[in-house]
Amino acid sequence: MKKVVIALVVLLPLMMKAQSITNFIPQPVSVEIKTGSFIIDEQTVIQFNEQQKEIKAAVDFFSSTIKSLSGFSLPKNTAKPKKIIFKIQSTQEIGNEGYQLSVTPFSLSIIANTKAGLLYGIQSILQQLPAIRTNAVLEIPCMEVKDYPRFKWRGMHLDVSRHFFSPEVIKEYIDLMATYKMNVFHWHLVDDGGWRIEIKKYPLLTQVGGWRVDKTNLPWGQRPQAQPGEQATYGGFYTQEQIKEIIAYAAAKNITIVPEIEMPGHVASAIAAYPALSCKQVPQLPLTGGNYNNISSNYCAGNDSVYQFLQNVLAEVIDLFPSAYIHIGGDEVDKDPWKKCARCQAKIKAKGLKNEEELQSYFIKEIEKFVIAKKRKIIGWDEILEGGLAPSAAVMSWRGEAGGVEAAKMHHEVIMSPGNPCYFDNYQAGPEGEPLAIGGMNTLKSVYDYEPIPKDLNTEEAKYVLGAQGNLWTEFITTAAHLEYMILPRMLALSEVLWSPAANKNWLGFNERLKSHTRGFDQKGLNYSKGNFKVNIKTISEKGSLQVDMFTEADNATIYYTTDGSTPDIGSTLYTKPFYITSSQIIKAVTVINGLVMSTKPAEQTFVIHKGVAKNVQYQTPYSTYYPANGANTLADGIKGTLDHGKNYHGFNGKDLVATIDLGNSQTISSINIGCIQSYRSWIFLPQSVKFEVSTDGLTFTEVGTETNSIPATEQSVFLKSFKANFKEQSVRFVRVIAKQIGNCPKGHPGEGKAGWMFADEIVIQ
Repeated sequence: MKKVVIALVVLLPLMMKAQSITNFIPQPVSVEIKTGSFIIDEQTVIQFNEQQKEIKAAVDFFSSTIKSLSGFSLPKNTAKPKKIIFKIQSTQEIGNEGYQLSVTPFSLSIIANTKAGLLYGIQSILQQLPAIRTNAVLEIPCMEVKDYPRFKWRGMHLDVSRHFFSPEVIKEYIDLMATYKMNVFHWHLVDDGGWRIEIKKYPLLTQVGGWRVDKTNLPWGQRPQAQPGEQATYGGFYTQEQIKEIIAYAAAKNITIVPEIEMPGHVASAIAAYPALSCKQVPQLPLTGGNYNNISSNYCAGNDSVYQFLQNVLAEVIDLFPSAYIHIGGDEVDKDPWKKCARCQAKIKAKGLKNEEELQSYFIKEIEKFVIAKKRKIIGWDEILEGGLAPSAAVMSWRGEAGGVEAAKMHHEVIMSPGNPCYFDNYQAGPEGEPLAIGGMNTLKSVYDYEPIPKDLNTEEAKYVLGAQGNLWTEFITTAAHLEYMILPRMLALSEVLWSPAANKNWLGFNERLKSHTRGFDQKGLNYSKGNFKVNIKTISEKGSLQVDMFTEADNATIYYTTDGSTPDIGSTLYTKPFYITSSQIIKAVTVINGLVMSTKPAEQTFVIHKGVAKNVQYQTPYSTYYPANGANTLADGIKGTLDHGKNYHGFNGKDLVATIDLGNSQTISSINIGCIQSYRSWIFLPQSVKFEVSTDGLTFTEVGTETNSIPATEQSVFLKSFKANFKEQSVRFVRVIAKQIGNCPKGHPGEGKAGWMFADEIVIQ
């Protein structure tokens, strides 16, 4: 038989040919395409060892799927001209989840070490077939495939606390995960917005904490609190029997469910049911949304009965879930109530702790002891590093990668899920024309380009990175259709990041293969994003000059742009390569496919050419590693920030911004300004004031102006503000900007009492 060998790391045209034939997502380790095809029809038989139960389970799944696609049943272990062979045998090369697939015109065989490998081989075969019954020929190209995953934790998260989703929706979510070889479902069952898991010892957790007054007609952060006498009609919970059924359903598809039971914060739902669990011990109604005014959301860390309560809860959780890991949250704990609580302060003193951070660490360690005694491990969000990490805890890094890097260097297991790009509740396009999201922008390409092993880790430390996961929080997601839209197709991009060898990844090839999958979504009636048509505009800074570079994720698209602020169309300038800009201007650009402008609204970027562009910026206190933007010189790269705070801003949490720019030589200037953003729901607030100073020697600075902020921190719209100083023209070499933090989030904010963020963009010197 003639062979056409496709090497996955060679010439792109060959790669594209292989991918368009096979449509694999995620891309296998190796694929060798041959001529011909195998057709599944009534002359086909399934052959396997009926004594091996693991094989039988895989065969049953395959058989039922083929019947749904074709209408006929495949006989088993009889004489037929064509054979589909399932076999479990020891094959060291492919590990526990790998498989070997061989397809000829008269046989199709899947060989694996475990049932998991068989299931993944089956998913690869099913990806070559119609998504639903269309009476099309069930034809699979002849090929040889060797495949196994790069990471062992390939996760998807779902928050069912803010919005409850039925068991049927959970199963659909699991089905989508299984199709793309994801193997960990992180089920966020407990949070302020609702307690979703039946705990038989504490029935009020679901009877009270599982329901709230329905305010879904308003955005999450704008919902008024419930009032006495209002009916709590919105919510729901899963019985233990339903949970057992879902666990078994997931296990049959090689998906482990890791439950998250939040603690010590984000538990307003538990406190509504049992007020004695809080420091104040005052009755409260379940939260309707993001208004935390006078709401207790922490367990009292000084109350021994709280630890007993949680041990009882976790005992029932552990009895239900066979997962080796139990997620205990640990994020965004408002420690202010602990500072005012006599019991918490007594606990700090009795245990010889230094502060509330160490009290949180003590709390987590006490829970860990119980979980370990039950032969399980705990996972927490990266805040559990504060005050000292529990001895065997795994860390889920969400505030960027810094927490994961720190944990891996301490030889703790790490799962990477940084907000950028792994939060699928962020926008993936637009935001114009997109359903309302929490903010930020994580496009399909940004997910596909993600590398879970940080460069800061050496080879030994990198071994502690188990993998990564996509997170879906549901403050703004109330329907199954919206849920589908937010994960599709971003989950497919993440699946390839986590399964395929890094060398096999190819953005153009992925886009080509994705087309058959989106057709399948259409056939099944699944809601998905049709693409990001926004143009990405960025700069290339080099020796004091700036070039503009543009990119669109859209396949087979062109870009047209203007530089005078007008709206571009197909009559505007066609973008072909980066170009220099020498003056301040507004560039607008649109994506065009087949002569049609696809962008709902043009991408727009303001460029400011000034005397500080491309000069070095020195910080007295460093910006947050969670928000690195475009690197150390972000505040002098000529780019003005937009309403998307995830780009072009440096973030400061609990610290003032003190930035000094060295102009390189004496320059005559008469104005300095800096842009800041306020985004109440993202905990980002304008500074109290901004002071501007200049110097000729970098040692002695003179103030040339101060602007005090007059806009209240309670203003909830997202907006930009420029702070500016105009002064008499003078010759200087150094410019210093000092922006004073607001301090803590304001009263009534979800983060009341916690340090707010300050985000700054370009320092413009003229």
